[in-house]
Amino acid sequence: MKANKLTKETIAQTGVVDRGFPEFTIGDTIAVSQKITEGDKERLQVFEGDVICQSRNGISSTFTVRKISANSVAIERIFPVFSPLIDSIKVVRRGDVRRAKLYYLRDRVGKAARVKEKVVKVVKPTKAA
Repeated sequence: MKANKLTKETIAQTGVVDRGFPEFTIGDTIAVSQKITEGDKERLQVFEGDVICQSRNGISSTFTVRKISANSVAIERIFPVFSPLIDSIKVVRRGDVRRAKLYYLRDRVGKAARVKEKVVKVVKPTKAA
């Protein structure tokens, strides 16, 4: 079937609705709750790690989360943003990075593989006399 009078941009934005997830960027540590179906039961499984890349392509937007598992084994998962299997996303801490993709973390081991935490100062308003 041919799409009549629809641009590529219109087709790419079809089905895009706000999921209500918090804003997160590269370097942030997030906890992704994903629905897992085992037989006839359904449960939530949390995958917590650092966001090492994001791809913003409309309905096919994805983000990659990397965590260090038992015995120092690294696990990376690619999550589609608009997947119905993702229940919720929680930002655990903000990261302070200067790159758009953190693929260099794959070559690092131990403390060198950590992302520096962003310190946010809260400015309190002063009382005017």
